[in-house]
Amino acid sequence: MNDTTKRPIPARIRWLGGVTAIVLVLQLGLNQPLQTPVSPQGMLNFQLATTGENAAAIAESWTEAGIAWAKASLWSGFVFAFLYSALLVQFTNHLLVDRPGVRERKTGRWVRGLFVTAGMTHIAEYSLMLVNLDTPTDRVSLSATLLALINYTALLLGIAGLVIIRAARRHPMHTSQA
Repeated sequence: MNDTTKRPIPARIRWLGGVTAIVLVLQLGLNQPLQTPVSPQGMLNFQLATTGENAAAIAESWTEAGIAWAKASLWSGFVFAFLYSALLVQFTNHLLVDRPGVRERKTGRWVRGLFVTAGMTHIAEYSLMLVNLDTPTDRVSLSATLLALINYTALLLGIAGLVIIRAARRHPMHTSQA
């Protein structure tokens, strides 16, 4: 094992990861009261409602107390979006420290862009869902669903990019001469 594989993760990334994990656990807890027969996955069902009718049925199934939980979940989602985007960008930068190659740097820029896109679409999506809680419409529901799909796609592609960055060779392969 060489020195670069032993390099510890910086404290700021560990701290940001811990705070992000705490907010994720909070988000999961806030989702529990939102799980009803109409929305067995809670907020995820509301994210992917696609129509005003579906969104209205989900929101009605939550009752007044459930709507308060939904609003708390959506507001904390803004914090979560910022935290996970910052964490993933910082982690990408950390993984690029020992990757001087042009291809790795280009991939890193794309990966950071994907994580920023994920965070921004998450914020836009949650803004639309806050509006959709009061008066669900087809346009807002479909827009929120499309933003959710863009968010999840950007996260998955970004994570795949991190795997590519780490798997890339640091030095060209040398042929052994026998």
